[in-house]
Amino acid sequence: MKITVLDLFSGIGGFHLGLKGAGFEVESYFSEVDKYAIQVYQNNFKEAKYVGSVTDVRGTDLPKINAITFGSPCQDFSLAGKRKGMEGNRSSLITHAIRLIDECRPDFFIWENVKGTFSSNNGEDFWAIIQAFTNIGGYRLEWQLLNTKWFLPQNRERIYLVGYLADGSGGQVFPIGEGIGKDDDKMIIVADTNKGGERGAIYDVDGIMSCLSATDYKQPKQIKVNSSTKEVIQISDRLDSGGKQPYQQDRIYDSEGIAPALMKGKSDLIVKVNSATSKGYEEATDGDSINLSVPTSKTRRGRVGKGIAQTLDTHCNQVVIQNKIRRLTPVECERLQGFPDNWTKFGTQGEISDSQRYKMCGNAVTVNVVKAVAEQIKKVL
Repeated sequence: MKITVLDLFSGIGGFHLGLKGAGFEVESYFSEVDKYAIQVYQNNFKEAKYVGSVTDVRGTDLPKINAITFGSPCQDFSLAGKRKGMEGNRSSLITHAIRLIDECRPDFFIWENVKGTFSSNNGEDFWAIIQAFTNIGGYRLEWQLLNTKWFLPQNRERIYLVGYLADGSGGQVFPIGEGIGKDDDKMIIVADTNKGGERGAIYDVDGIMSCLSATDYKQPKQIKVNSSTKEVIQISDRLDSGGKQPYQQDRIYDSEGIAPALMKGKSDLIVKVNSATSKGYEEATDGDSINLSVPTSKTRRGRVGKGIAQTLDTHCNQVVIQNKIRRLTPVECERLQGFPDNWTKFGTQGEISDSQRYKMCGNAVTVNVVKAVAEQIKKVL
C-alpha cells in the first residue's frame, strides 16, 4: 500500500521505519527543527522532502496526504518535567498538527506522547486534545497506553492515539495485547553511582532498561557486564568533610562487583581484587590488592596483586577485572528503540557526535511499537 506521509516532529524517522515495517510504501514529507535529526533523516531517506518547521507548513503547499504522524514535544506533559501541559510553549505545538489534519484530511493519523499526558492538569489537557480532534469531524478515535518492553528490553510507556476516517466497517486498531511482545519485564538495578534518580542506576544486562531520555547524553545509562554474580560489593563509601558523596575514584570496591575508575596521583586508592588473569603482564608475588602508593618498575604505577595482572599508567584510568560497568553505547540505544545499527552515526553533513546520538535516540519513537500499530491500521483500512 503506497502512502504519502506528512511526518511532523519527525526526529530520526521512527514513524517512517515503523510504517515501512508494516508493509506501507512511504513517500515522506518531514518537518523537524533539530539540525542533527534533519541530517540523519535525510541521510537515511534520500527521497524524503524537508518542509521546515511545523509552524510554517501549510496543507495547501502539499500534495494529497494519506497519513500524518507526530510525536509532538512532550516535556510539558512529562511526569518528570514541569507539567505545564497545554500552557507550555513546546506542548502547544500540537495545535499545529491538529490544524494540518484539518487542512490535509488524511486517511489516518497517529499521535504518540508520554503517559503523563493522561494526567496533565487533572486530565483536562488530554480531553481538550480529544475534543480538538473530534471537532475536525469524520474521524474515529482510538488510543491505548503501549509499552516498548512488550517488544524490546526498555520500559517505555507511551500513549498512541489513532484517528482514521470512519466508513462503517467496524474494524478496530486497539487493543494491542501485551502478550505479543517480549516476555522479560524485569528491570534489575544492581547498584547506584549516587547521581540521583534513574541517572545513577547501574542495570544488569539480564533485565530491561529504564526509559531512554534525551537527557541521557549528559550521562548515558550504565550496565554491569561480564558478571558471575548479581551483587555489587562496595567496601567503603567514605564521605568528604562536607558530607557529600565522594567521586568514584575516592571509593573502594570489591572485585566481585564493579571496577572503579582510577586517577593518577591518588595515592590512597585501594581496590581489593580476587583472582583474575590477563596475559602479557608480570604477576606480583605478594599482596592481594592494588596499591597506587607502592609503585614498581615493571608495572609503572602500581603493584599488582596475587593472581592478577593489571597495568596502570598515565594513559589508563580504568582497572579491568572480572566485573565492570560501562555506558550503553549509541548502537545499543538504537537497538532499544528498534533502529538498525548506526542509524544515527552519519548525517548529510558527516559523522554525528555520540552526545547527539544519545539525545536523538531518547527523543525517538520506538520503531517496533509503531509497526504494531500500523499493522492494525492496515487491517482496518
